[in-house]
Amino acid sequence: QVQLVESGGGLVQAGGSLRLSCAASGRTFRSYARGWFRQAPGKEREFVAAIRWSGGSIVYADSVKGRFTISGDNAKNTVYLQMASLKPEDTAVYYCAARPDSTSYTARQAFEYDYWGQGTQVTVSS
Repeated sequence: QVQLVESGGGLVQAGGSLRLSCAASGRTFRSYARGWFRQAPGKEREFVAAIRWSGGSIVYADSVKGRFTISGDNAKNTVYLQMASLKPEDTAVYYCAARPDSTSYTARQAFEYDYWGQGTQVTVSS
């Protein structure tokens, strides 16, 4: 069992930056890959970024590539999403997710993740 808690969401103006954190407890973080997803009202949950516990095989959605950075601190069992050049279109509830790590695959689909946090609201004003 893995429990995930997101933090760092809030209100920011367009062009600004924000860093989200996802702290994991339970099974050691190194055993799990971690992903970030987001969901706006009336929209499907959307993949944002994912990282292997080793830091390898990092992938991003095209919509955030070059603006968002995912990273992890395994000693703290925490993964981060550094968001820069934020746009109003980035407004959503952001969720952290975890799954048992794979030696060869970095998951991008929500159904592939076993554990989810409660989400943190990010609002970007124009």
